[in-house]
Amino acid sequence: MTKKPKVARAELVGVFGDPVDENPTGVMQEAAFAAKGLHWRYITLLVRSKDLAAAMAGLRAMSFKGINLTIPHKNAVIRYLDEVAPDATLMGAVNTVRREGHRLIGGNTDGKGFMRSLREDAEVDPTGKRVVVLGAGGAASAITVELALADATHITVVNRTLTRGQTLTKLLNEKTPIKADFVPWDSPYAVPADTDLLINATPIGLHPDVDDAPDIDYDTIRAGMTVCDVIPNPPHTLFLRRAEARGAQTLDGLGMLVYQGAIGFEMWTGVDAPIEVMHRALAKVFAEEPSE
Repeated sequence: MTKKPKVARAELVGVFGDPVDENPTGVMQEAAFAAKGLHWRYITLLVRSKDLAAAMAGLRAMSFKGINLTIPHKNAVIRYLDEVAPDATLMGAVNTVRREGHRLIGGNTDGKGFMRSLREDAEVDPTGKRVVVLGAGGAASAITVELALADATHITVVNRTLTRGQTLTKLLNEKTPIKADFVPWDSPYAVPADTDLLINATPIGLHPDVDDAPDIDYDTIRAGMTVCDVIPNPPHTLFLRRAEARGAQTLDGLGMLVYQGAIGFEMWTGVDAPIEVMHRALAKVFAEEPSE
């Protein structure tokens, strides 16, 4: 019997972003590939906004199985795809692309990953909740659409760029069943007392800027709120520490990253994701980081 030759070429996926040097997604995806015995590689790639078109052409040319998109590419990538899932079209943001034959198909796993973390890790049901979201970019769009479809009662979008904030609230009001308002973020934001969920969907506090926190009046955070940060690196942001000091329940971005990554893993490979393996791989990375 002739022994089948070992295949040298690995299937390729990865992430495009700027900044991207500290993005930990590859750690958990490589651990998942190893756990499932898959000859796949996840490559972290610095791609400037001006080079996205060339990067997407290279993705096709080099037969990548897919790609993740992070800041600032989640909106701009849509023009380079052959198809976009309906929910990602509604959000106007794509964070995961998969290849089917010669076609590139975009979807969004950010909101779904956040919702699973909210329900399973924080044990919070979003139904009937009043929500404040800081930011109006790709992550905010994904999260607010998923919250609206999960029957949250009201969403307030707080953002510095007027047009982006108004665009997101218009989308929510016209395309989902929720009532949404926009508040310009031009001074420390006072969180309304009836807020149930406060979510930082901005990159403020992302490594290496770990001493930064969103410009809000932290005295307006109350003990009954659940305060969430989408940033996974570091998981325990200054924003969350200040919220904890006010007695609020907090949820870091690690669970969201794991769950959305698991969805992407399954989209690319067709194999069930080893979620515990992925979570342990990320937790180990952050545990090894020096304390502040």
